Amino acid sequence: MRQTLRTLQIAFTYIGTIVGAGFATGREILQFFTQYGHWATLTIILSTGVFIWLGTKMMILARRIGAESYEDFNCHLFGKNTGGIISLFTLLILVGVNSIMLAGAGAMFEEHLGLHYQTGLLVTLVGSYLLLRRGIAGILQMNSVVVPLMLSLSLIIIFNTIDHPEARHFISLVTERSAFSAWMSPFLYTAFNLGMAQAVLVPMARHTQDDRTLTYGGIIGGLGIGFMLMAAHFAMSAHMPGILKFEIPMASIALSLGTVVQFVYMLLIFLEIFSTFVADIYGVTLQLAQRLPISRSVITAAVMLTCYVFSQFGFSNLLGLFYPMFGALSLVWAVRLIVTPMVPPGKPGAFEKTTATPAPKTVPRSTRK
Repeated sequence: MRQTLRTLQIAFTYIGTIVGAGFATGREILQFFTQYGHWATLTIILSTGVFIWLGTKMMILARRIGAESYEDFNCHLFGKNTGGIISLFTLLILVGVNSIMLAGAGAMFEEHLGLHYQTGLLVTLVGSYLLLRRGIAGILQMNSVVVPLMLSLSLIIIFNTIDHPEARHFISLVTERSAFSAWMSPFLYTAFNLGMAQAVLVPMARHTQDDRTLTYGGIIGGLGIGFMLMAAHFAMSAHMPGILKFEIPMASIALSLGTVVQFVYMLLIFLEIFSTFVADIYGVTLQLAQRLPISRSVITAAVMLTCYVFSQFGFSNLLGLFYPMFGALSLVWAVRLIVTPMVPPGKPGAFEKTTATPAPKTVPRSTRK
């Protein structure tokens, strides 16, 4: 029972880390899959397989080498110097993404609850800081609540779309996009998301006792991500091409399902922002703790303060420059993960802290009686 619970926690954390605000709003799914018409169903299946394969391999490899942070993991893949540079660049992207998510939380409080923008920022920051004091256990527990709600909403959306006149559009939807772009899209999507998710998946794997739990967690998590991708694509395809004009495509669908579903949907968007924010801050804190002689609580507070400052001014222009670069880097990272051989089980991890046993002192012959 304990192993089953741990497996589900890993699966839910995997799903919750990948399924961020962009996923929940439908923009990512529309951009990477639905706009490619009838190709999308096949590319979602392909993407699901890659999530299962590479996500599971990343977690098992991280556990076997004893990686405490994503910097340790990148140093194993690329070597110490290159891995360190890639990790620093990832750090910048994570801080930028979290600044945007924090700003999104503030906007939700302002637009949908009628509260002040700063209230949303402060609630998110204080809640994240308190949860992060529990470490990886807090992240696992949070996703054990949020992800089942997300999966339930996906089922509601599917059942309400089945009777739609254009429900079969996801199979026959015509697109003007090239087949090459359609088949490259799932690789870009999975590589980018796994490159970001390593911030929490690597330390989570390090604190898991066996490979079997990670394997089942990776399989269930990958299937869950694929199911939610397919559910959103199924719903949005039925409303194509009109849904392209909406900034938050899934919100337009939620509006048609009633006030209760709309409220639950908006709550889930906030919880997904919150869960991804917490997970990324945790990963960044672990990396910086390896470089700085400062307590983790101080580092966490400093990172959150940085995100708060950037959320006041917006970070969109900078991310517009960094995102394409990180997308290309993520493809290189994913290819490197594919070709890196798996460390045999039972071999001491390269990053595990071991305490050497001192050699017994020998007494010189001249002093022996």
